[in-house]
Amino acid sequence: MAYPLFEGKNHASVYQKYRFTPPDEVKNIILQYLDKKKGQPHVLAVDLGCGTGQNSRILAPHFQEVVGMDISECQLEEARAVPGYPNITYRKGTAEELPFQDGSVDLLTAASAAHWFDQSRFLAEASRVLKPRGCMALLGYSDPNTRLRYQGCGERLNHICAEVREVLMPYTNNQVSVAEGKLEELFTAIPFTDKERIERIKVNSSISVRNLVGFIESWSMFQGYKKKDPQAAEELLLNTQKRFLEEMGVKSADTEIKQELEYFCVLASKPQ
Repeated sequence: MAYPLFEGKNHASVYQKYRFTPPDEVKNIILQYLDKKKGQPHVLAVDLGCGTGQNSRILAPHFQEVVGMDISECQLEEARAVPGYPNITYRKGTAEELPFQDGSVDLLTAASAAHWFDQSRFLAEASRVLKPRGCMALLGYSDPNTRLRYQGCGERLNHICAEVREVLMPYTNNQVSVAEGKLEELFTAIPFTDKERIERIKVNSSISVRNLVGFIESWSMFQGYKKKDPQAAEELLLNTQKRFLEEMGVKSADTEIKQELEYFCVLASKPQ
């Protein structure tokens, strides 16, 4: 979390609006793992790199307290603005210096964030703050493995997305490749013997053309491109939306596309 790539107010607003909420399929895997390894009660969950709080909010009904942490105050402001979650607290901070007592945390999570952490320092802190049999759950999804479907033009839509990624490749931080590797190196480094890595959790959903383009805008590499050349970045978004609509033969950016996401999840339980 020493990478200040999501700190701007505009980026935080885009992130809140367009980033995907982790699906029930993944949430249920995490909660079932925690039930099996530690059991009730589930008192404290800490969501690291929480951004605008999507993952924190899905955990809230299952814990007495949830703390979401992020280095970006702008992201946290967006998270705090969402009403109806009195048991969530948001704090500015990093995954490498956790403000929790030894053995006090039931579940430590990070959704599409763990690839930004300093691996050794994070794992040392995780080992310190987790309760005996407390669990770690690090989840994300593989952008290149996302598949779009709309009538007969799904592969052409996938090709457009691949071309956008190619344009943004020079602005892609090396840490993104850690996520695309599904956290294999971090998984190997976890010091607990009780651990597993689920590489492919297929999740089907729908997304509008407008929201798909907004999701691209939320990418850290797009924001890097935008910082260098705002006009070219804006043109890329407009042209991408136009190409989607033309391929689909529709005029409305609210037209829904079928989407298959490939999630992964690293799970680990601290020894007794």
